[in-house]
Amino acid sequence: MLFPKLTATQKRKNFRDALKSGKVLRFPGAFSPLCAMQIEKMGFEGVYISGSVLSNDLGYPDIGLTTLTEVAQRGRQIARVTSIPTLIDADTGFGEPMSVARTIQEFTEMGLAGCHLEDQINPKRCGHLDGKVLVDTHDMVRKVRAASDAKVLDPNFLIIARTDARGVEGLDKAIDRAKAYIDAGAEMIFAEAMADLKEFETFRKAISVPMLTNMTEFGKSKLFTVQELENAGANLIIYPVTTLRLAMGAVEKGLQTILKDGTQEAAVPMMQTRQQLYDLTSYPAYNSFDQNLFNFKVEEKQK
Repeated sequence: MLFPKLTATQKRKNFRDALKSGKVLRFPGAFSPLCAMQIEKMGFEGVYISGSVLSNDLGYPDIGLTTLTEVAQRGRQIARVTSIPTLIDADTGFGEPMSVARTIQEFTEMGLAGCHLEDQINPKRCGHLDGKVLVDTHDMVRKVRAASDAKVLDPNFLIIARTDARGVEGLDKAIDRAKAYIDAGAEMIFAEAMADLKEFETFRKAISVPMLTNMTEFGKSKLFTVQELENAGANLIIYPVTTLRLAMGAVEKGLQTILKDGTQEAAVPMMQTRQQLYDLTSYPAYNSFDQNLFNFKVEEKQK
């Protein structure tokens, strides 16, 4: 109830241990705390918070308009509700190296297990779109080094460097950038928008730290299976926008039903039931605080 018993420090340590297990880790994106709770209940190894999703949920496109305060606060709300680790998208770090350092300390205080920084300039864009512009390798190295040096609150906070160079400079230059970021302190590399499994495999063999892969829909990469990515050397897979797209697709269909039928009755089978929602939020457990909180029975027809 209220908070999981596991501390953020313990979750970060568990995450580090899981990365050493040799098993690929799956982190679906969560657009809300409730969604994160469902991800944990389903048995996934972690939760991912997409910068795109946070922007879109506020009604903005994914071009870096959100602030550190908005992202950090939402990150805390999502990270605190599960016992599994949560990674968050830091976009370009919300500024220059000193701002990046502050970002890392804020995220650590908010209970997150790690974050990734990307090597685009602002206004940035989705990694699977064309027309991206990169910062100089030297500038990104300074940000990564600042992030690494800022891990004073918990050394287990994971620094991930994302490179968007594959679609701009080619695979070899993307690998060169990744190696420079590792030398600066990056502990995982986010290999964005690889063209195929062979490129993922080549990238992984070239670097000395774990590799994060992005399985976003409608992107540059085919939606490979967990086994395919594991065989290619992936250590962690994110599904950043999947749950939001599922939810918004269902919302649109449900609203269309009301417009067409004048009632949501036909859409009810698609919905999470009242009982499922109560179970997910541990409604009965809160009764230990007040016997009057859960003194009713959910009727079958009301579910």
